[in-house]
Amino acid sequence: MSAAPRISITPTPEPSYDDDRPPPRTPRTDGALALNPMVWGPPGATPDERRLRHLGQALAEVLTGRRPPETVADRLTDRAYRDLVRAGRMIKADRPPFAGAVHMKEPRDGAIEMCVLVHCGDRNHVLAVRLERRGVQWLCTDFETA
Repeated sequence: MSAAPRISITPTPEPSYDDDRPPPRTPRTDGALALNPMVWGPPGATPDERRLRHLGQALAEVLTGRRPPETVADRLTDRAYRDLVRAGRMIKADRPPFAGAVHMKEPRDGAIEMCVLVHCGDRNHVLAVRLERRGVQWLCTDFETA
């Protein structure tokens, strides 16, 4: 009869000492908070309305205080990001916000203006966002809510 194999716990490896600085900490977002890149292929490509709605959802979550603004920093220009941080918690909500259908216009090539109805419980809000194409990526240059 053979003996049963012995299972032992292996020690965790030592961290590498290549660099003494810790890696930069980026906010981790999973599930509903995760955003896909705002890239739509070659110039003239039609924007994906689903991704626009996800951006509207993320901005609404920031404006209700349910998401840190750093999670959308790469989707905004520097000025728009400063305005978002300065705005703080603009929308008072009883429940988590839910971005509805996107209404989109292209006033000129390389610019999109969208409007999203944000459901927040007893009172709904409107979020207007302007995006401009920078290379192959679309960046939010301005936003407004009411």
